[in-house]
Amino acid sequence: MLLASRVPARAGAVALDVGCGRGELARHLAATGYRVDAVDYSPAAIAAAQEEMHAHGDSDDDADGVVTYVHLDIERDRLAALPQPAYDLITFRLSYAFVQDRTRVLHRLRERLRPGGALCVITPVADAVPPGKRGIALDEEEIALLSAGWDTAERYDAEGLALLVLRGPLRTPVAFGNRGKPAPHALTGAGAVVTDETGRVLLGRSVHGLWELPGGKNAGGESFVRAAVRELEEETGLRAEAADARLVAMVMDEIHGMPRVTAAVRITAYTGAPVVREPELVRRWEWHEVADLPALAGGLFVPSAHVLETVWPGSLPGLPPVHRYQVVEAAPS
Repeated sequence: MLLASRVPARAGAVALDVGCGRGELARHLAATGYRVDAVDYSPAAIAAAQEEMHAHGDSDDDADGVVTYVHLDIERDRLAALPQPAYDLITFRLSYAFVQDRTRVLHRLRERLRPGGALCVITPVADAVPPGKRGIALDEEEIALLSAGWDTAERYDAEGLALLVLRGPLRTPVAFGNRGKPAPHALTGAGAVVTDETGRVLLGRSVHGLWELPGGKNAGGESFVRAAVRELEEETGLRAEAADARLVAMVMDEIHGMPRVTAAVRITAYTGAPVVREPELVRRWEWHEVADLPALAGGLFVPSAHVLETVWPGSLPGLPPVHRYQVVEAAPS
């Protein structure tokens, strides 16, 4: 198998198989010399994998006691529940495309690689699958984003699938970018800062190849706060009340010689779960750790970056120049 030739097991090597399903890859890794922790969010998958392991007469001697199956949701459960603190190899076989908060999960898992370890993703490629199955595959932009931030990123063809072998995680400064020259109009809008119960901030991966906050232009006569609440629902499906939104600051920069004014709006309460409601603008929504923002692969939309810096001062060093006007709430009379 190509994977075994690219990441051979060293003495005492430990592997983590994420989204193990019925355990085929976990058993193969065990047979090549790895001690394997295999995790899946589905209890049924874990039970089936354990049954498959014991049903393989020849493979059982290799795998029994070497593969440990664990029911764990890699996105929502604490990684402290993993049997090992660090791994020589972490694999995603046909599972990475199903991870919603891919960037955050990847950041946390790469922190658990031992020196010299590798993270491997085996995935269908969007161009090679029917249009109706694009959700199980990665396109070239997603593969480039996945490969960013590593010292080496190797790609191989594995029986029609892409095998990515990533080594040497790097923490490089996040890039800032824009989306091209806008059509002439009054460049005013709002950026909505929403966090989940653990303090992670919601960002969308736009079709322009940048991470962005929910938000957009305010309609005629509409306040920045109401614009932020409206855009939040239109873009993500999250519903908030204007009473739970607060204007924190106004930031002003320029784009192609035109002033651009963005309201930083902090939303403290909402209902629902984020979904893509405007796929022509945003490909997906993810919750991100604030501490990951300075090294976020894929770049941040400049106005969103200024709004984030307003809410968490000092979190994004190296931002382009901006005029920032903090909003001071009047004391109660």
